[in-house]
Parts: sequence; structure tokens; C-alpha cells
Amino acid sequence: MTNRTTAHIISHTHWDREWYLPYEKHHARLIALMDTLLDTMAADPAYKSFFLDGQTIIMEDYLQVRPERRGELEALIAAGRIGIGPWYILQDAFLTSSEANVRNMQIGHRDAKPYGTIAKVGYFPDTFGIVGQAPQLMKQSGIDNALFGRGVKPTGFNNQVADSEYESSFSELIWEGPDGSRVLGILFANWYSNGNEVPVDEEEARDYWTRKLDDARRYASTGELLYMNGCDHQPIQTDLPSAIRKAKELYPDIDFVHSSFEEYLAAVRSSLSGDLSVVRGELRSQRTDGWSTLVNTASARVYLKQMNQRGQAILERTAEPLAAMAHLLGTPYPHHLFVYAWKTLMQNHPHDSICGCSVDEVHREMVTRFDKSRHMAESIVQDSLATIVSGIDTSRFAEFGDDALPFAVFNTSGWERSGVATVELDVTRLYFRDGVPLPEMNRRMEAISLESRTLVNELGQPVACELEDLGLQFGYDLPDDKFRQPYMSRRVKLTFRASGVPALGWRSYAWVRETVSEAGESKPDFSILQGERALDNGLLRVELAEDGSMTLYDAASGRTYRDLLVFEDAGDIGNEYMFRQPAGESAILTKGKPAVISVAENNTFRASLSIVHELDIPACGDDLFEKEKREAVYFPDRLGGRTKERTVKLVIRALVTLERDSREVGIQVSFNNEAKDHRVRALFPTDIQASHHYADSVFEAAKRDNEPAAEWRNPSNCQHQQAFVDVSGEAEGLVVSNLGLSEYELLRDGRNTIAVTLLRAVGELGDWGVFPTPEAQCLGEHSFAMSLFPHDGESGRFQAYAKAYQAQTEWQSAQTGVHGGKLEPAASPLTWTGEALAFSSMKIAEESGDLMLRWFNMGGEPEALRLRLPEGAAQTYVSDILERHSDEVAVPGEQGYNVVLNVRPFEILTVGCRV
Repeated sequence: MTNRTTAHIISHTHWDREWYLPYEKHHARLIALMDTLLDTMAADPAYKSFFLDGQTIIMEDYLQVRPERRGELEALIAAGRIGIGPWYILQDAFLTSSEANVRNMQIGHRDAKPYGTIAKVGYFPDTFGIVGQAPQLMKQSGIDNALFGRGVKPTGFNNQVADSEYESSFSELIWEGPDGSRVLGILFANWYSNGNEVPVDEEEARDYWTRKLDDARRYASTGELLYMNGCDHQPIQTDLPSAIRKAKELYPDIDFVHSSFEEYLAAVRSSLSGDLSVVRGELRSQRTDGWSTLVNTASARVYLKQMNQRGQAILERTAEPLAAMAHLLGTPYPHHLFVYAWKTLMQNHPHDSICGCSVDEVHREMVTRFDKSRHMAESIVQDSLATIVSGIDTSRFAEFGDDALPFAVFNTSGWERSGVATVELDVTRLYFRDGVPLPEMNRRMEAISLESRTLVNELGQPVACELEDLGLQFGYDLPDDKFRQPYMSRRVKLTFRASGVPALGWRSYAWVRETVSEAGESKPDFSILQGERALDNGLLRVELAEDGSMTLYDAASGRTYRDLLVFEDAGDIGNEYMFRQPAGESAILTKGKPAVISVAENNTFRASLSIVHELDIPACGDDLFEKEKREAVYFPDRLGGRTKERTVKLVIRALVTLERDSREVGIQVSFNNEAKDHRVRALFPTDIQASHHYADSVFEAAKRDNEPAAEWRNPSNCQHQQAFVDVSGEAEGLVVSNLGLSEYELLRDGRNTIAVTLLRAVGELGDWGVFPTPEAQCLGEHSFAMSLFPHDGESGRFQAYAKAYQAQTEWQSAQTGVHGGKLEPAASPLTWTGEALAFSSMKIAEESGDLMLRWFNMGGEPEALRLRLPEGAAQTYVSDILERHSDEVAVPGEQGYNVVLNVRPFEILTVGCRV
């Protein structure tokens, strides 16, 4: 080992595809940058290395405009002079789903592979906090390191660490995930631009390196010093070789190297002599004053988060499993369509995009991308459903006559499911090709009788349902071998409770004319509605007070939760990055204000109560606040507030729903936002004594402290969530789940209240300049979905989490005819058990064609996965997130399950099998 100092200068540019400029304006600058890079490397062999920001999409974006330079780019990558991958795109970690993070790594590797090399660098330069499972994801990707700029408090001056004030003694550390996976962590303690614009001039260079060497030595544990030569959209420093030569002249005792991450990491590992600090779990900047965490990007432009949740869910929770089921029937799996849909969706996943912290033009384009990805996914779903439903044996329904209308309901979640489903059926169709004049066609459709029909399940048993006549409808088929086929139909909508639909499977029903027996799954009529303000299904009881607040009684735990679903409106003088309530302001609450309550729905399987609140709230920020925005006053220092001169109405409409045999309270909220510079939240006091809580994150129900660290100064302590947040005691707990509401706060109010942000309206980007963003005020209509799942505490929380995950998945249905088929009327291609396990993915691997299934252990104890695979499955093996083949798994044949595996605490487990 040598004591000599090496300065590793790594050239790069951190490339936000869109941010303070729209995408195409950044794109034009990218083309110029890449042209310069290729020209410089061709002209000067001393310009040795460049790192392409860890994201392969840069090559895609460049070659879209410069396809003629592909050969030059390929040659430089093959020579090791340009490092690419491992990601497709540098995503925000907390606002993208578990599977989106995996697809990002998979597609990044897929796109880098043809170039012959993939940078095995866990690159998170500017990620707004990093999820706790990242070390395990890196290890499963063959990456043993992580380089990041945020999430850990910078080390102490001259490495003096006292009273645990800092999380790491050095910029080098060991980062450990909840499962025990460890990687070498490198904190960009002086940021990822600390080697930017190296001077060539001797006097400037001496000044520069005197400062830079001191800065890096302050944090480094070895003599291997890292200098990042680049920054956001930073042009190439074409004279860097000359600047390095000048540095060598000035400091002959230091080795100045135009380096790469591979060289730097190898040098650090060989130089480490002492123990590094171990940082465990999530990196969320919790050991700071709390003013610069950027966590409130989770609530900027909430509509984007909602669209993202829908887009991710339809791809990973619906389209992929349905396409895999269709593949088991012999249909080719549409890998090409999935790659396109995922790429289009992931183009919205960079932190400045999905975080909602860019200029308005950026976010308008995102809406189009969300639509494009979803439309592709919907096409895959439609085709897959048609394949599967055509193979289901519906011949049982022939006994009900020629006009029986069979259909199947699909549950693509990982658990058996019961719940209210809605299905649209064409009672009959008349095609234009039949030559019937349109008026006559319409008359025939309108004359069809809908009387004396009954819904039955695959056993012929009656199922209670609600009928809505949708009347005359135009439609069309798009056959594979013919021109489009338009038709008119008479359509109905059936709403009913689908009971016991198998996990990753289906159940068949038919709407038939013939009256059937009373025997079956239909229960005697009873009313969930109990008076004008109460719902009770025997498991849960909901009572509404005059002010619309909810009391929830859980019969299983005997626990009562009070004052739920109070709404709060507060001023926001922050920006797209951070919330800031005006000093001294009190929030406006619906508590204590009369609400209008009425019955919205009441039948044998579901009842709903409507709540309407009307609040007078300030219309916008005051003149001082507007002045402070123009002057770029740092948001914690602002003195402005909300106007006292003008108010607008905030009419909040809430719908509270309880279904038969359900332990879920559904909540729908909507309002027309006419105000600016404010935040709206829904409050759920738990009154559970606990020092910690759980929040859904990437492959983890992350355990978080209720109280912030001693260094925290921000009055707000908002945090990220995905599907839910949970406060649990020994014998009781309350899960609040959501669809696309990514921000919550555990209030320090003595009641452990869960506050879920519904909307945050602001008017500026923030960060390094003055960028007005009027569309971030989110004016107009908005709607939000949440659910409450009370449970039995620590022993019962996994079942509640499963229900919350299940709520992310929409029911699917497909109409068919009466026919035979090799598929049972109610079935699933596979079954599994494992109480603490969460199902995550079912898809077909692109390279091997194998069926890939993924779970993760939500708990801290080992859990057995018992799995019955599809008929004909063979060569079962444990894989990783890159879907690589490994040793085969023994087939024990235990109790009807052909695979039994032990899943370690917090392990992400992928099982592959040849089908």
C-alpha cells in the first residue's frame, strides 16, 4: 500500500432530459454535447474517458437525431472510453414502483448489452433520497457499489465525528439494506461537480487545486480522491488533458488521472485500511435541518403521480400477468410492445419529471407520454383477455338458453380477491355488414327486453347484482384478417360482488334469462346502511358526525378510531420542491363545521354515504409573497402569507363506502380547486401508542421513526409513501392506503395522526432561479381514492398490507360466448402461500422465454414460499432481478406444492421456470 495521493478526475455530464427547459430544448443541447464529445475523443487520445450519466437513454436520444454517428459511438464504448448503463434512465427512487425500478435496470442492461460493455456502477448522483432496498437491488444486478449525492448527512470537518452527529465518518461508507446486502457507498460529499472546469492557466490552477485538494481530503478515508468533472448539462471540457498536465506540473507528488469509476472504485477498495461506517436502510436526509430534503416533490402536481400509479399498475399488475397467462396458452409474449410501453412510461420517471419540479411545458408533455404508455398497455390487456377467455369452458351456461351472456372476471393481484366489480355486456349486436338500415337497426336494439334476467356464477348459482341500461351503443371489431367491422349494440352495466376470485386467475359468470334456484352464494337481504349516517357490515361499523368526521369501529380488534377524515387547508409559500406554511398561520379545518350528509348508494352488497363540506379559504398568496418569489427569496426566509382580501369556496365532496364481508372502508374525494398557494390534506388520527410506523416503499414496508432526529428544524416532516402508511400497536393498527397520493406526514399531535396530502398548489419551480409555473397551481377538478384497513396490530399487519396492494389493481373482465375450453371456469395457472410475502410480478423473460415470478418478504423473520406452478412447468430455479438462470430448485412435492423455498427476512425472491 502507498501513501501517495491520486486525484481521479472523472468526466461526465449530469443530463436531466427536461427540467428548466422543455425536453426538445435540452435535447438540442445534448446533440451538441455528444457531437463535441465524439469529436474531442477522435482528435485527442489523451481525452481518455467519459461517463454517460448512468443512463442508456442518452444514446437513444442522440442517435434518434444522429444515426450516422452510431459507428463512432459504438467504437468508443467498445474501447472502454465511454461508460454506459446500468440504468435506462436516472429515475426518482421513491416515486417509482418496485417493478419500475427493476424494469429500469433490466432495460438499461438490455440496451447496453449490444455495445459489449455495461458500467456496473450503482449511480444515484442527484436522486432525491434513495430507497432502503437499493443495496439488494444492486447486488442482484451484479453491482457492488453505490455512488450518490443525497440522503446521508455530509461527514464532519476533518473527519471529527462527535455524538453521532454525522451518519458516516467519511465519504466512503458501507451501505446495508434491510436484508443484510452490503455495497461500498461513495457519497459525493463535495457534490458531483467538485472537479468541474479545471483551469489550464497556472495561477488559476494553483488556486483551484489548493482548494479542491483540501476539500476532498477533508472527507476521504484514503488517498484516492474523487473529482467529478461535469455538472447539470455541463458542456465537455475539451482542454481537460492540458489542465491535467498543468496540475501534474504544479503538484508532482500527486498522481492526476483522467479516470473512470471502475478504476476509482478498484483503487479505493485496495486502499481501504480501516473500518468504514455502516449506514443502514433508507437514505432520506433525516439527520439534517429538514429544509432541503426535497421530499415535498412527492405532492407537487399530484395529478402526475396519479397518472403514474395508473400507468405502472396496468403494466406490472395487469398487462404482464395477463400476457403471461395468454403465453401459457400458446400466444407469443409481446416483449417488443412491453419494452416500448415501459420506456415511454419511464421517460416520465427522472426526478425533475415525476417529481413535478419542472416548467409547465415539461409536464404537459408528460401527460401525453402517460397516455401513450397506457394505451399500449390497454391494447396488450385487450388481446390477452380475448385469448384467455376464448379458452375458458363456459359450456355450463348452455342450460340457460341460447341468449346466455357469459363473461369472466379476472383478478391479476397476487391474492385471492372478493369485491364489487362492474362489467359492461353487449346483449346483442347488429353489424353494418348485414345491410340492415340504420334506423331499423336502432329500433331493433331499443326493442330488446332486459326483463327476467339473472346473474349466475360458474356453478349456476344466483349472484345479486345492480343493472344499468346503457342503451344503444356504437362499436367496432378490428379483425386480424379483415377490414374494420362496425356495429350497433344494446349494452348493459352489471355491478355485483365477485367472491373468491383466485389469485392471478378468473371466475366465470353469465347473465341469463332463465330464473334460477334461490340456492347459491347470494345471502339473505340485509342492509349495510344503518340509519342516515351509519354503515355496518358486521365486521366494521362507520358512523358520521354532523361535521362529516368518521368514527370507525373494528369488531375484530374491538378498537374504535375517532375523528377520521377531517380535511385541512393550509397556505403554501414554498415551491415545487418544498412546502412552507406561512409563519403563524393556523390551518382551516372541516372539524366542527356542519356538513351535508346523504345516502349515495344502498344495496345488498354495498352502501355509500355522501359528505359535502364547504370552506371559505384565501384565494392566493399576498403581495409580499409575490414580491419574495420575484426576488428569489429562499423559501424558509419568506415572510409573506395568504391574502386576507379575497376568499374562494372549496367544496369538498367525499364518498364513504362499505361492502359486504369486507374489512375495507373505501373513500373517494373530489373538489374543484379555485385557490392558489395552498395545500389540502385528509387527516386520520390513530390514537395508537407507537414510536414508529410503516410506509410502503420499494420492495419494503419501511419502518420509520415517528419523531425526527434532533437536528430537524422544519416544522413539517412529510415523507414518501407508495401504496399505504400504517400505524400499528401490539393488538391494533390502521392502514391508510391510496392510489397515487405519494406524500404523508405522521403528525406530532399526541394522536399519531396520518395526514395524507391530496393537493399542493404552488406557482414556481424554485431551486436556482426564478421560474414561474402557473400550471403547478393545479386549478380545476381533482379526485382522489383512499381506503382504510383496520387490523390486529403487529400480528395482522401483513394481511392488511396485502389488501392495500390488491387495491392498486383494477378488476378486469371479458365477455365471451358459450363454448368448451381446456381452462376451468374458475381457476388460476398457479397458487402460492406465504403470510409475510408480497407478490410483485408475473411475466415472461425476454432472453430465456421462462416464466418469472417475484415476491418479497415484508417481515423480519424467514418465511416459507409454497408454490404450485403451471402444468408442464420444468427446470425451476431461483433467479435475480436481471432474470438470469441459476441452479435448479429441488421439487419436494409437499402438500400439493411442487416448490417450497425459504425466503430470508426482507429478501426479494425471483423464481423462474421453463414453460
